[in-house]
Amino acid sequence: MEIIRGNIFIDNGIKNEGEESFETLFTSENALIEKIITYGKIATPGNWYDQDKDEWVLLIQGEATLEFTNNQLIKLKKGDYLFIPAHVKHRLLITSKKPNCIWLAIHGKHKNAH
Repeated sequence: MEIIRGNIFIDNGIKNEGEESFETLFTSENALIEKIITYGKIATPGNWYDQDKDEWVLLIQGEATLEFTNNQLIKLKKGDYLFIPAHVKHRLLITSKKPNCIWLAIHGKHKNAH
């Protein structure tokens, strides 16, 4: 296994409003760690995430509002984290563009998940 080094604040060059980029930082059979950058994203009606694995996200920079199918809204600011169990439908309602949002996301199966 090799040592891998990077910088979470490199923005991959996205500058167009509504853009989103995903970069895999680490992957194994049990987990996926990725950096997600969103720039002024606004939800598309009817577009929901329904993921097969649990997701833990940390908002490193920016502000965002997530919406869940039960109409729950969760506002996040820099430093906030959130655990979303598998198959809990959600979407990014809106994200800031100045600064853009930088997320660290970990996908896997939570030890106590069913």
